[in-house]
Amino acid sequence: MRKQPMRQRKEINVEVGRRVRGAREAAGLTQERFAELIGISPQNVSCVERGLAGVSLTVLRRMCEILHVSSDFLLMGERGNNDAGAIAHRLEQLPPEQFRVVEQIINGVLELAALPERKKGPES
Repeated sequence: MRKQPMRQRKEINVEVGRRVRGAREAAGLTQERFAELIGISPQNVSCVERGLAGVSLTVLRRMCEILHVSSDFLLMGERGNNDAGAIAHRLEQLPPEQFRVVEQIINGVLELAALPERKKGPES
């Protein structure tokens, strides 16, 4: 009987898989739940995370939506300016009451950031 050749791992698949796993774990999702949300098998998620399989553009897009990360991050490890898009997406998912609370908090933080710094040193 002939042995099946071992699946070869491509470097890009290994890197993408590592980032997918990190983002999935950061989101608090198991492989099983993540697989269910993106519509693939848990075995496929495992293969992707170990770099044994790549993903289609459809699956990549769904992963980004579920994990609230950009495709740039999963493909190239860059967070860059796309974090604002991920945050905006998450805000859009909030119910109106929660959105208003978060909006008030953000506005408060931005107002504090806009205050001029007080000069250090003894007060006269």
